[in-house]
Amino acid sequence: MVNPLVLIGLGLYLALMLGIGLYASRRVEGSVDYIVAGKRLPLLLCTATLAATWFGGGICIGAASAAYEGGFLAVIADPFGAALCLFLAGLFYVRMMRRMGLMTIASFFSSRFGPKAGLLASLCTIPAYVGWVGSLLVAFGRILQSLTGIDPTIGICIAAAIVLVYTWAGGMWAVTLTDFVQVLVLIVGLLILTPILLADMGGWSAIAAQIPQARFDFYPKDGAATSWFAYARDWLVIGLGNLAGQDLIQRSLSSRDEKVAYRSAYLAGLLYITIGLLPVLLGLAGAVILPDLADPDLVMMALALKYLPDLALVLFMGALMSALLSSADSALLAPASVIGWDLLRYYKPDADEKDSLRLTRLAVLFLGAFALFMALRTASVYDLMVDSWSVLLASLFVPLTAGLWWRKSNYSGALAAILVGLAAWQVLLLIAPDLPADLLAVPFAALALVLVSLATQNGDPARPLVDAEGRELPYARRLGLGALGDQE
Repeated sequence: MVNPLVLIGLGLYLALMLGIGLYASRRVEGSVDYIVAGKRLPLLLCTATLAATWFGGGICIGAASAAYEGGFLAVIADPFGAALCLFLAGLFYVRMMRRMGLMTIASFFSSRFGPKAGLLASLCTIPAYVGWVGSLLVAFGRILQSLTGIDPTIGICIAAAIVLVYTWAGGMWAVTLTDFVQVLVLIVGLLILTPILLADMGGWSAIAAQIPQARFDFYPKDGAATSWFAYARDWLVIGLGNLAGQDLIQRSLSSRDEKVAYRSAYLAGLLYITIGLLPVLLGLAGAVILPDLADPDLVMMALALKYLPDLALVLFMGALMSALLSSADSALLAPASVIGWDLLRYYKPDADEKDSLRLTRLAVLFLGAFALFMALRTASVYDLMVDSWSVLLASLFVPLTAGLWWRKSNYSGALAAILVGLAAWQVLLLIAPDLPADLLAVPFAALALVLVSLATQNGDPARPLVDAEGRELPYARRLGLGALGDQE
């Protein structure tokens, strides 16, 4: 039976997060504050909210579980592919997008390719995030189940209620301030407690000696083409797919300036590839210490309950819940922002700030309820999290990249890339289920974009990159390289 002090400590922590989120609502004066925090985040807060968004159930619950069952090859997508995404975003994407003064990822498509492309981008964005929120709620329910023995359904509902309330109230300001606290708790918790856990289990050297060497393989050794396709997919489904993710872009657009945007992406990537390996190591160790665990998703909690004293257990569980809440609020706000800003303006171009704020808040509630429904019907945290990005990889990655880096890409080409990418993904799922359909859809989308853009230049001239006031932007200084990038 868990000490009641542990439950009291966790209850107070959750109450603190709720209080911070509600306090942040006082900063919200309009949709710009609600969606992109008034575009005023400094480097520290921007890095913290990016890192906190990435440290979710996928890494702290799902990656530990995947490492428990399959070793390093089972966790390529997260943390390694996810860290790759942050580095690529900082180098190739976020600097120009912040310079454009956008509000959402769909706003880029509207500006660069036209309103209909923005509508399609909006419709592709929403499903990915609802699935992600669902995976995080599942992970939260598993934590409470391990601590209290209650039905995970109750834990899922508790998590949904907390995240819904403070995200609805404070938007991006609430998400940022709670993320800052949550990522501090997470980093401190994992850095202090992982060595304690490993020492209590006999030390890493003793544990590693009992782990089969194949668990440390970083690439497939069988030489089969299907294995290498799956390996590439693991690297790129998040590594490339989430480059078109609203959660990533929303933080970059919330930054104080473009240098904060790309520097925070690098710093968050460094945090993720270092701190993010700690749950992986615990998962590998858990396979030795607890080899017959009935539910591998509970390996982190099982180790903590077995080895940590109550005070340390409070910190450890607080760290896990920090990871889940910080990602869930971000994943919930992302599609709600697209609905409240992009979809509203597509159907009602004269909508004002109050209309946008009202609809965004309503979308938070609606999408949260739908994510809760999904969470109550799913099983695997890691698979649901990874599969959420397939739609973005297949549909939006190619036209986003072309829109930033190829002047001749136009609306017709972007439309062809989105539709061909989605169709190729679904067809490949049917005819080649053993291959990574989402990744293999990318070259089909790229080919469609290039051919159609070139064939329609006369009737559909490409739009330039412009800022929020409609001024054309030069293509120089797009790389996130500081002074070096300024010399392009």
